[in-house]
Amino acid sequence: MAGTLPYLFVHSYGNLRTIDVHPFTVPRAMPGGDFEWSDLTFFLAVARAGRLTVAAARLKVEHSTVSRRIAALEAALGAKLFDRRPHGYALTAAGDRLLAAAEGMETLALSAQGEIAGSDLGVSGTVRIGAPDGFGTFFLAPRIGALSDLHPELDIQLLAMPRLFSLSKREADIAISLSRPKEGRLHARKLTDYRLGLYAARAYLEKHGAIESRAALQRHRFIGYVDDLIYAPELDYVPLVAKDLRVRLKSSSLVAQMTATRAGAGVCVLPRFMADLFAGEGPEGLVPILPTEVGLTRTFWLLTHTDTRDLARIRVAADFIAEAAQKGRGVLMPG
Repeated sequence: MAGTLPYLFVHSYGNLRTIDVHPFTVPRAMPGGDFEWSDLTFFLAVARAGRLTVAAARLKVEHSTVSRRIAALEAALGAKLFDRRPHGYALTAAGDRLLAAAEGMETLALSAQGEIAGSDLGVSGTVRIGAPDGFGTFFLAPRIGALSDLHPELDIQLLAMPRLFSLSKREADIAISLSRPKEGRLHARKLTDYRLGLYAARAYLEKHGAIESRAALQRHRFIGYVDDLIYAPELDYVPLVAKDLRVRLKSSSLVAQMTATRAGAGVCVLPRFMADLFAGEGPEGLVPILPTEVGLTRTFWLLTHTDTRDLARIRVAADFIAEAAQKGRGVLMPG
């Protein structure tokens, strides 16, 4: 006899929440008809990570435990949920259908948790924030302690990394992005614009001479991103600086680019909120180059997933970041 799982849709109207329940039919018989609901947590982790080892690390268990729980779930449902491949686990058709149902259940559970937990106490739990390495390190990190002061029971994870974060795979709860997403169940709000300029270390300019025109840039070493590791088109700004520039030193990390620039390795495009911190008189002091000719403006977007954006821990963190960006506008968009 075919088995069914509830497929849950949650709708909110002000303070009123309604639930629609639709059946999810398992394609084959369900021996015994029962399974451990907690196995769905393991299923979701593997579906999102694609690898047992990664899922195990996120769940803080041994990978053998994950394998055993997936096997038990498949046996209980009488359905193969994953194809085991050399480079990881891929969902089968049955797995795809279960994923939709499991995510609906997860959303409901998170919503209930968000409403009950903290109703009598302060905001608690863990919030993971993914941000580009420059913004995460030099703007968010110095300010994020104030969020802990406001909510002492909130555990904050700040991932300052040069990459995109998948909110649907729960790689982060909040992501700071250079691009506004065009698809997916994401909520985007403009966080802030920020300015960038061209910089070199004082020692570099003393050694190689002042740069007085765009054409002169062709005679200097340029620092930029590794072409095939540019994770957002907004970072591909070298062609906008001058024609035929050859980037002699490349790094996927903006922090590494700035460190190399301060050490005299070459000329680099840097955000003002980073470069202005190191504008001293010493040999590593950063000097703006052609400031009236070369200037760029980019935008940071704050992204949350529609399923989780109203959870208290995510909402307060997102609001804090937005307020910090507003207060820091003079740093991000200096006159």
